[in-house]
Order: sequence, then structure tokens, then C-alpha cells
Amino acid sequence: MNLQKVAAIEIRNLAVGLPELMKYGEGKEMKTAIRKKPVERVFLSKEKFQGDDVADLKHHGGPDRAVCIYPYEHYALWEKEFGKPLPASAFGENVTAANMLEETVFIGDIYRLGEAVIQVNQGRVPCSTIDRNLDMTPLLKAMVKTGFTGYMCRVLEEGYVSADSSLELLEQHPQKVSVLYTNQVFFHEPKNIEGIKRILAVPELADEWRDKFEMRLSNLLKKQAE
Repeated sequence: MNLQKVAAIEIRNLAVGLPELMKYGEGKEMKTAIRKKPVERVFLSKEKFQGDDVADLKHHGGPDRAVCIYPYEHYALWEKEFGKPLPASAFGENVTAANMLEETVFIGDIYRLGEAVIQVNQGRVPCSTIDRNLDMTPLLKAMVKTGFTGYMCRVLEEGYVSADSSLELLEQHPQKVSVLYTNQVFFHEPKNIEGIKRILAVPELADEWRDKFEMRLSNLLKKQAE
């Protein structure tokens, strides 16, 4: 398959983390694994990176969310908008990557990450933990508005990943439904029947997102028939 010519992808940060108690606001606290720490080399299994875990099993983790990637370019945007420097892995991502923007990454794309092979399967639904961790409210709303949320991947082949590993596009999905487009329909176009159908036509879409889109489509079609 002919791959689209894009700038070389670069891993800017590789990080993992376990749930810990995080204090925020005025004397509040919660358990979260958003504060990930940089690592030089780590094993990636079908479930997750070794030494990585989640506190909220309902909304995080699992095979379809084994790897979280966030585009490096957005860091400068948010730092400028909020006037505050961001720490590494500020959004709780495992991989901070340059030249992998949501608009150029498609659902179903397959990448080699070090020794492992991963597949993009869904956008990320950001949560309030991001605002609490960074004390940058309303960053969460800005991420949803722009669609600059990052995205999740499943693991097709396990293997070790290093901070200096290559991250290479192996196969671009032929339907070219971008993460940004998926986010746009998911967050801002709840009645876009054709958009929902286009997204659902991608077999590699994560089950959780598929279920939500199918339910939305079913409700819309029922209303049309009334």
C-alpha cells in the first residue's frame, strides 16, 4: 500500500505510571495515574505497558486503550493559550509524538513502535483529571472544542519500546477517517447521520466507540421514522 508522504515521526517522551494519590484544589485529593514518569525502555503487552496502570477501570485501560498518544505540537499551543509551561506527559499519555496530529492519523492506521506494532482505534475522551492535574481550567473544554485530544491504540504485536525507538507508519487505513473527524462528529455533531455511518464503516473502530455511535444512529433513525 502506498503510504502518504509525511514528516518523520519522533518520540519526544515515553512514560508510564501507577495510580497514586493526587492533591488538587483546596484540600481535595483523588487516586489517579495521570502523572506518568519518563522511562528509557519498557515492555508493551496486549494490555498495557509494564509499570503502567489506571485508577478508573470504567473509563481507562483495557486492550483497546493499551497505548495513549498525544501530539507534541499541541504543547506549544496550550502553553501559549494558558500562559503556563507544561510538564512532560502532561496529559497522562504514554507516548508524546511529533508529526502525528489528529488530522493526519486515521482510525485503523498501523504503526511500528519500537519492537511492538500498534493500531489506532479511537480518539481520547479527556476527563476533568487533566484540569485538576495541571490547574489549567478550562483546558479540558479547549481540548474538546478543538478535537486536540490525542488518541488510543491497541497492540497487535508485543515488544520492547525505548525512548529513542522509531515510530513508523506501516499501513495507512484506506478509508482515511481521521481521529480529528471522529472527534468532530463525536463531540460536536451528534445528529450527523452520514458522518456516524462513515465512522462505523471502519471495522477497526474500538468497541466502546462503536457501541456509542450505533446507539446514537439508532436513536436518530427512529426519530426520522416517527
